[in-house]
Parts: sequence; structure tokens; C-alpha cells
Amino acid sequence: MTVQPSVRNLSINGDRLWDSLMEMAKIGKTAKDGVCRLALTDLDRESRDLFIKWCKAEGCTIRIDKMGNIFARREGRNPELPPVVMGSHLDSQPTGGKYDGVYGVLSGLEVIRTLNEAKYETEAPLEVVCWTNEEGSRFAPAMVASGVFAKVFDLDYGHSRADVDGKTMGEELKRIGYLGDDEATIDAHPMGAYFEAHIEQGPILEDEGKDIGIVTDAQGQRWYEIKFTGVEAHAGPTPMKTRKDALLGASRVVDLVNRIGLDRSPLACATVGMMQIHPNSRNVIPGEVFFTVDFRHPDDAVLADMDKALREGVEKIASDIGLKTELEQIFYYAPVPFDRTCVDAVRNAVEIGGYSAREIVSGAGHDACYLAQVTPTAMIFIPCVDGISHNEIEEVHKHWSDAGGQVLLHAVLAKADETVMTQSV
Repeated sequence: MTVQPSVRNLSINGDRLWDSLMEMAKIGKTAKDGVCRLALTDLDRESRDLFIKWCKAEGCTIRIDKMGNIFARREGRNPELPPVVMGSHLDSQPTGGKYDGVYGVLSGLEVIRTLNEAKYETEAPLEVVCWTNEEGSRFAPAMVASGVFAKVFDLDYGHSRADVDGKTMGEELKRIGYLGDDEATIDAHPMGAYFEAHIEQGPILEDEGKDIGIVTDAQGQRWYEIKFTGVEAHAGPTPMKTRKDALLGASRVVDLVNRIGLDRSPLACATVGMMQIHPNSRNVIPGEVFFTVDFRHPDDAVLADMDKALREGVEKIASDIGLKTELEQIFYYAPVPFDRTCVDAVRNAVEIGGYSAREIVSGAGHDACYLAQVTPTAMIFIPCVDGISHNEIEEVHKHWSDAGGQVLLHAVLAKADETVMTQSV
């Protein structure tokens, strides 16, 4: 096979990528210059429509599966080969930023735009995917659509996930016009490899002055939902010793969760992120509290130990106060090692671009974590200012964005065209 002479000189248009990020950020823009674009809302539909419009302008064909995942395809010389896929998500947190998820989608689109301009034809087809409900902020658990695709969940489970108002993913996909016809599994849509570019969502790369994070692994996670039930009573006449205060129990679990994380530092993360108090009246002892727990660690044995500590601690706390308790683990995946050949493709792309980099473990969950179970997968991190994400002030510098897009371009070419992998660095 003849190597196209311009391959090593191909360069993304960083200004165009940045302009696309800023244009997409107008959809769901918040007062603090962030984004609120919850999964399967009208704003999510608007962002999807814009993404498809841009992809069609590049000659891509569009397929949408039964979980609303969008695949934009650029054909290669050999359409029989499985595509090399890039992507992430367009949905956001309620007070999210302009880059989380969307950077991976639009940097993938920029790769296609760059190759189109250069009239460069890859051997394998390329695709950009937008996964549904990665955040899990409206429908729990997170990454449910990529989980269905990877056969971790079945389609009925995915469609039945409901928000706080009882609206299900299946109903909302149909309502916004994104309930596709394609089967939502890797069996129906094989992939040759998957690459996801993403902001780090932590401070390590910026602190160390690195342009790129070469992601080797992702932490395992366990999510829990816990409900304490006590007795509602008047805040005045009820003696302290006789109270069955559900909020007191929940408060003690918050401290327990924090200690579980600290005792297994520096790699453990333990968080209570959501709490609902009933009846939530200033002069009524809370009779019921619902709350969530999030555990993360790159060692599955440590994650199991954290699980044991939580269950034993919750049981004792409830018993001491006289509370009824319900504890359910609603989400789990083991630590994820990414494919060595894909990680090497990222590493080589870093060298081609002359960027500073370090290997890093992802502390957050990503669609790539499920894809890694069914296809060769790797991730590319770029820094974010002060490590802040899931926040309206989330920010990146443009040169970081440029670097990530450039590394994605050459990593993808390494998998889509075998001749690129043979070039000396």
C-alpha cells in the first residue's frame, strides 16, 4: 500500500474546532456561561440536530439506534472493514460546562473535516458517535446507552429508566424523535476500535504542565441508593432520646463514606452527592431520607472492601437510631484496562505532535469504559483549568483543545490505515 505523502503533515483546524464548541455551547447556555442540556430534553434534541446537520455537510451517512445513539459514518477504501469510531456525548449536568463530553464528539467531527479537506481516504471507515445519557443526571445510571450497546444492560432496561417525574428514556426518545430503528448492540454495529477524547476533569495535567493524558485505565465504580425510614414527629415536644431521626442517620453515613475514602487514599474516592429529605419542614423531625453513595478505586479488591465497610456501617448506624433501611447497589463496573495497541496509537500520536504527556488513570466514568469490554478502546485527556468540571465555570485553553484534536487525528489514522503505524516517529 502506498502511503499518502501528506499523512504526517495533516493538521486539524483548531480554530474551526473551537468555533464549533462555542456554537454548540449556545444550546442550553446558562447565566454563568455554562451549559444545562439534560439528556432527551428539547435542548438535547437541538444539540443532536445541529451535530447531524454538521455531519451531513461533510458527506456522512447517519444511523440512529434504539437507544438514540447517533453514528455519523465516513466511508473508507474498504467498506467491509469495521469502522474506527470516535465520540462521546452531548448531554450535560444541570450546571455543566462547555467541554465535558461535547469535546469528544466535536473533535471527532473535526478529524473528519480535516480528512475531507485533505482528500485523505482511510482504509477503514471512520465514524463519530454521540452516546445517549452519559451523565446519568436525568436518568440513572450513567452511560446507560453505551451500556446497552456493550450488552451490559438489555434494551428494556435502558428504555425503562425513569427521571424524577416518572418519564422514561423510551418515552422521551420517541417524543424528541430520536428513537431509531437500528439494534443498539455491538453485534449489529461492529467496531474496529474506539477512541474518546475528553477533558481530564481533574488537576493533574495542568499541575504538571502536560498537554495530553495518555489514559491507560479507568477506575472501577459502585453506586448505591440508600433510604432511611424513621418516625416524623414534632420538633418541640419530642425528647431527643426517643427520636428516630432519619436525617441523623443519613448524616452519620455521610461521615462514614468520607472516612471510607480517606482510609484508602490516595486512590479512593467516596461521595454522597444527592439527598432528599421528607417531609423537609423546619419543625418536623425527618421521617425519611433518600441519598446516594459513589465509590471509586482502580483496584477491584479495594472497591469490594469499601462496599463491605459501607454495608456494615449503614447497618450499625440504622440499628443505633432505630431506623429501617434499604440499601441497593444500582451500578457497578470493575476497573477498566484500555487496549494496549490503542494506547500505543495515542502514545505515538503524542510523539508525532511533539506534545508533553503523561500516563494517567481516569477517575471518572466514560462511555469508553463500557466500549472497552467489547472493542479495542483508548482515551485521550486534555487538561481543564483548575481541574474543575461538572461546573458552569469549567474551562480549557484553546491550545489544549488543538493538541487533543491533533492527537486524536493521528491515533485514529494509526488504526484506520495500517500504513500509518509503520511510519517512523
